[in-house]
Amino acid sequence: MPANKNALIRYKTIDNCLRNRYRRWTIEDLVEACSEALYDMEGITRGVSLRTVQGDLQIMRSDKLGYYAPIEVYDNKYYRYSDPDYSITEMPLTQNDYDLMKEATDILGQLQDFDQFAEIADVVGRLQDKLAITRKSRRPIIHFDSVRDLKGLNLLNPLYNHIVCQQTLRIHYQPFKADEPTPKVIYPYILKEFRNRWFLLASSADDMTLLNFALDRITGIEVMEKMPWRENPAFDPENFFDDIIGVSKPVGAKPKVIKFWASPKESKYIITKPLHSTQKLLEENEDGSCIFQIELIINLEMYSVFLSHGTGLKILSPENSVKYMKSIIYKWQDLYKDVTL
Repeated sequence: MPANKNALIRYKTIDNCLRNRYRRWTIEDLVEACSEALYDMEGITRGVSLRTVQGDLQIMRSDKLGYYAPIEVYDNKYYRYSDPDYSITEMPLTQNDYDLMKEATDILGQLQDFDQFAEIADVVGRLQDKLAITRKSRRPIIHFDSVRDLKGLNLLNPLYNHIVCQQTLRIHYQPFKADEPTPKVIYPYILKEFRNRWFLLASSADDMTLLNFALDRITGIEVMEKMPWRENPAFDPENFFDDIIGVSKPVGAKPKVIKFWASPKESKYIITKPLHSTQKLLEENEDGSCIFQIELIINLEMYSVFLSHGTGLKILSPENSVKYMKSIIYKWQDLYKDVTL
């Protein structure tokens, strides 16, 4: 039997609760947890009934979805898994599951040669690796960069749905320098990932200024049901990121030509993995070092990329960028001047 989206959210919520051995869960606690999860992820305010959660527990115990969850009642009141290592997310694939997944992965693999499907290559590789692990019980060959328990990831799904439904939102946002979160009414447009951190790009409802919000600094989201969503004609999500690194684009800023030197070692790396799509090789020196240029809007993310290469990169122009990098280096020197080894 297929399970609808809300039911799957409830099953996963119940699963998370029953895996938590540091709390005793009554049926009322599970009802409350499921209601909160549906509100957070889907904006559903009517809650979940006791009968619904009781039915969920029956389905999870049964073979209808293949869970066979070892749910037990103890002290005549509390629910838990009799097997503390059990989780519905760790279930082994059946042969039928494996065959269907293998077929789907093979189909996706055939699309990788098309330009419009180029970005699914890593997804296909991940699926193939996971299937091989399942059938052969071997260690993973492919590892994808991720940060466990990254704050704000729980907002990805609800924000995605709010954007799809074109809903105006009031978010409560707390920058690192602020003591308290402040409310902001926005029109959300797109989610963007940069270096394992997620951002929401949206227009301010006050003046349509385009803003970006780090998801790990959003403390609350409310849907403004009576306030229509508005599109920002100045925002083109297809091309907005073409002339920047990262997510921030200063208002009114124009692309600048950045010339930089790279050491012999870093040059090899930079050639195979350009800092930006506009990168050009201007000069190759006898010692293997190179002069490159990129053309983009200067922002803090660009400087962070240059700094990540340490002494292997040096900005040559424009002058303001050279001065900025010098100021950072001087601060580093002050930071370490009292360190003795």
